[in-house]
Amino acid sequence: MKRVLETAGGSIDAGFGKARPLPGSFRVAAIQMASGPHLDANLCEAERLIKMAADAGASLVALPEFFALMGMRDSDKVGIAEPFGRGPVQEFLARSARRFGVWLVGGTVPLKGHDDRRIRNSCLVYDKEGHCVARYDKIHLFEFQRAQERYDEAQTIEPGDEVVTFDSPFGRIGLSVCYDLRFPELYRAMGEVDLIFIPSAFTETTGRAHWEPLVRARAIENLAYVVAPAQGGYHMNGRETHGASMIVDPWGVILDQLARGSGVVMAGVNPVHQADLRSQLPALSRRRVPWEKGRV
Repeated sequence: MKRVLETAGGSIDAGFGKARPLPGSFRVAAIQMASGPHLDANLCEAERLIKMAADAGASLVALPEFFALMGMRDSDKVGIAEPFGRGPVQEFLARSARRFGVWLVGGTVPLKGHDDRRIRNSCLVYDKEGHCVARYDKIHLFEFQRAQERYDEAQTIEPGDEVVTFDSPFGRIGLSVCYDLRFPELYRAMGEVDLIFIPSAFTETTGRAHWEPLVRARAIENLAYVVAPAQGGYHMNGRETHGASMIVDPWGVILDQLARGSGVVMAGVNPVHQADLRSQLPALSRRRVPWEKGRV
């Protein structure tokens, strides 16, 4: 499917193109950014891209992890942490959902936790009236060290401890964030979901090796659409993120993808197609876990 691209004449439609969507079908968009250390500039860029997605017909739009700030230091996000329910980043998300009439998966927002030195890295979802309808706190915290490249999210982030799914006009949705992608048991714990969101900021090192196969695997094993908006490019703090934001169908087919830089990937979600695949391959209902008592 075509990507939504900026041209001199405006944006090019994507998803279903000019075809009328089938009953129950809709367009979903994943936004890619290369966020920097200036909050206002990042929010301005996010707003531009949300508008682009909405203008192209998206009903459901998702931002990447850390969309509001990629600071010069890891601790910078602690300085802009907001209490849940108020603050400029949350107000921006609610206002954008209302203004553009979309459901908005707000990447991640730094929320205050129990420790003043750490945040909750929280994915918040807003309906088209601007109401927050779901919150997921990232459970798995990234840790990696190779040569001079080192990350330890536990220094500035408190882990969450709850799996989050919720019902929406688009079906049942499961939420996860970035490093969660490496833990398939989290997605199994969601139960049967129709769409999975994975806002991310994968490093170039790990993303080049693992991002695409992991995203496609989560779609295939759960027979679910996966929407994976990502940070993609070089950041002012010296970090390089992999990008390759993508939307994948329940058969593991990449419907749209963007390699690097700011932009929007877009695809049509067809619940009938998904139901047909689950009927043809009833793997979700054939799962056997003999090591769990009573499941044989």
